[in-house]
Amino acid sequence: MNIEKTAASLSRLTGSAASLLKVALRSRRVPALKTEVRVRPLTVMGNGPSLRGVLEGDRAVLRDCDLMAVNFAPNTSAFFELKPQYLVLADPHFFNVSAENSDSNVVRLWENLHRVNWPLQLLVPVRFTSVARVLAYGAGQHKENDKLQIKTFNTTPAEGVRSVSHWLFDRGLAMPRPRNVLIASLMLGIWLGYKDIRIVGADHTWSQSLWVDEMNRVVSVQPHFYEDKKDELDRVAAEYAGYHLHDILRSLTVAFESYHHIAAYAVRHGVKITNLTPGSMIDAFPRSL
Repeated sequence: MNIEKTAASLSRLTGSAASLLKVALRSRRVPALKTEVRVRPLTVMGNGPSLRGVLEGDRAVLRDCDLMAVNFAPNTSAFFELKPQYLVLADPHFFNVSAENSDSNVVRLWENLHRVNWPLQLLVPVRFTSVARVLAYGAGQHKENDKLQIKTFNTTPAEGVRSVSHWLFDRGLAMPRPRNVLIASLMLGIWLGYKDIRIVGADHTWSQSLWVDEMNRVVSVQPHFYEDKKDELDRVAAEYAGYHLHDILRSLTVAFESYHHIAAYAVRHGVKITNLTPGSMIDAFPRSL
């Protein structure tokens, strides 16, 4: 038993040492996101299929709160109807737009952001700041949109001793391992100063739509509240082509573990995070359906 405790302690210390090294190499100082006292709650809108029920049914959970959208939300009519205060883009795929290599869905996303006519904070990883400015403001092809404000954050992962990782989180230098955009969004909500954060559209039922076909290829269906175009489905299929089942399951484990890390950090800062998603597989936050 003592050997196991010693091994666990060494693992945490090693994790902290590795995290500090990553921060030193990758993270940059970024302006604090909190600029005012947040009175209204923040609702983070994931792209899971359950969000369709919210949008087509009772939108009461979206009223009287600030809204944070993610990923391809700008390619939907709901984005322009709801006019969220924030949009989070964390995946490098959103910043890889060129004549040689472009995803039509990503191109359309940036074109739609040129149409934004309400105050919107675009939150992007700090390493993509320059690219995001070119894509958002068009490098002279479009007049700079004074409604669209770009803010940056670090996505460097930190783990190990909680006091060390929380110290890094407090300074915006790192976050729990950001396996998906919701992890980043929840940390951003805390950094923005919100004390009441609600989650909708975070089904996370990936394990229920995961299988291996007769060619031993891993197949993962990740439905969204909007209809995915064929090229996006093909892109995801190609992305998974090089992975084995244990790779996918390990990635899922990291994601769900990160939510528990966020939950502990939120409690430390007096932040209430509530999951309003029916049938969600996330087990780290209290439910309210």
